[in-house]
Amino acid sequence: MHFKQTRLLLGTLLAVTLLLNSSVVFAQSEGEPEPTQAVDQPVGETEPVISETPTSVSVEPAPTETQPTPEPTPALPNYQESYEGLPVCAPGVYLIAPTDCLPMGPSETLTTWARAGIQIPAQPLIASHPDASYLPVDRKYAKLNVASGVQAAWYPSLDAAIVGWGASNYVPIGTTLYVSYDSITYNGNDAYVQNEYGEWIRASPTNYSDFSGLLFDQQPENDFGWIIDVVNPRKEPSYSAAVVNKELVRNTVVQVYDQTEAEGTTWYMIGIGEWVEARALKVIDPNQTAPEGVDNNRWIYVDLYQQTLSVFEDNQLKFATIIATGYEPYYTQPGLFQIREKKDFETMTGAFATGKTDYYLLEDVPWTMYYDGPRALHGAYWRALFGYEQSHGCVNLSITDSHWLYEWANVGDWVYVYDPSGDTPTDPSFYTVNAAF
Repeated sequence: MHFKQTRLLLGTLLAVTLLLNSSVVFAQSEGEPEPTQAVDQPVGETEPVISETPTSVSVEPAPTETQPTPEPTPALPNYQESYEGLPVCAPGVYLIAPTDCLPMGPSETLTTWARAGIQIPAQPLIASHPDASYLPVDRKYAKLNVASGVQAAWYPSLDAAIVGWGASNYVPIGTTLYVSYDSITYNGNDAYVQNEYGEWIRASPTNYSDFSGLLFDQQPENDFGWIIDVVNPRKEPSYSAAVVNKELVRNTVVQVYDQTEAEGTTWYMIGIGEWVEARALKVIDPNQTAPEGVDNNRWIYVDLYQQTLSVFEDNQLKFATIIATGYEPYYTQPGLFQIREKKDFETMTGAFATGKTDYYLLEDVPWTMYYDGPRALHGAYWRALFGYEQSHGCVNLSITDSHWLYEWANVGDWVYVYDPSGDTPTDPSFYTVNAAF
């Protein structure tokens, strides 16, 4: 009986053991790690030992879930713009590049010209001249033609002047001598003029220039200027370039579309395939800003390098012309000044050299405005040409231009004198003389 119970117990234990092994196999099939060491199950022992937790079995931890590594962003391909298949644009100006055609050939040329301010057909400079009423002056002028070292004289009568006897007044010996007169009489080919005091002197009547600058009601789109010598433009900015069959005479107004430096000088483009060197053209830049110190938005700009004068009001160009300023050593002083005195007519006399051998007499100089000691803006009836350094320090204008400027300007208005080249001395010691014209 005892033997049967023992066999029954052993059978039961064997079944349990098989059941446990089946569970292990099932768990392994579900993904659990296999034990590293098998469990020995002894058979035939009266008291078999069953391990509830096999110590030789090691279970690896489940792998930790990780984020997938992102794919690198692919670099964009370097596409090259292609015009393949596009037609050439119809001839025209394309300031904004079109997307449906190629602005090449004639269109490219026309667009380049348009960017430089050239239109086809060419557009005129919108400007006018001062009214003709600004030209006449209520004075007549004559030059004293005397030999070097000879003293001229006024006489109480025409007969005395003709024979040169009994002078009532003498004119100092000088080099620049002009008088104003009321009447004139000829003795043969010799002219004699009479002044307001009834005195007579031998002198040659003169005519003054009728040149005038330009007035503007709207701001010019381009630079512009005056031809100051007879010149034929060249097709390229070079002395070796072909000459254009076109002669430009003095005082011709031209527009300036471009400029470049070549062969030691500045060249200005005045038209399609037309270039003029700087010596023959004086240029105005209409886009100036008021210099520091100008507080009433009215100012006169004197450009010593270009020999030009511009008038600005409310930041707009009102008037422009060519002038004559001081030559070495009688420079026109650069700086910012104010008009301090205006005179309809002013007689100017003086001398610079030791011994006053260069004495000058200029009677009834019209439309005079002093702004820098003896230096003034005024009409110059003794000059026929403008655009060159010729004066003894003053700013010389034509009669018409000086008259217009005289009426526009007020005492206290600003005069800005500037030399873009930097060649004019700025040291005040150059400007201590008390004479200028």
